[in-house]
Amino acid sequence: MTNASPAFYTVQEAARILRVNPVTLYRAIRDDAFPAVRIRTRYVVPAAALNRLIAEVTESGGCIDLAEVVTRWRTARELGRASGGASW
Repeated sequence: MTNASPAFYTVQEAARILRVNPVTLYRAIRDDAFPAVRIRTRYVVPAAALNRLIAEVTESGGCIDLAEVVTRWRTARELGRASGGASW
């Protein structure tokens, strides 16, 4: 058994990490304001997205506005899609 970090978290796990209510995170996901993968009726959150958010907060040294972060993520995603690259 390894201690490797998971590649994906359930919404409940991600909400616990972010210290928010899972309903809040579900709303953000449905509003395209937070990255997730939908598998049939379930969502999973990429660990890379949480790690990137944590890194941005750490680098800023203060409070970040998630709406601004999401806007940057969306722009990067759209540019990636337009150029055939990766999203999020």
